Amino acid sequence: MNHVVTLQDAITAFADFIEPTAAELDAVEREMPVILADVDLLDAHIVTLDRTPTEVDERRIRRARRRALAARVALVNRTAGASLPGGAA
Repeated sequence: MNHVVTLQDAITAFADFIEPTAAELDAVEREMPVILADVDLLDAHIVTLDRTPTEVDERRIRRARRRALAARVALVNRTAGASLPGGAA
């Protein structure tokens, strides 16, 4: 006789492994400024999808791109400073 396993049974069997660990949550928290800056950049691009970008749109995209880059640089500097001994950055 073949037993049919429902999808819920298969998911419940690994319920302990589904939740993110504390380290994963901390990593997401550290990357949140980058994520939010990327969302702003995407929003700026989405606004211009169905029309020709105006000068204001282009400025908004440039500012959002600079913020996204600055957030990435800040993240890299924080992680590089955390891994260097003696607190040197």
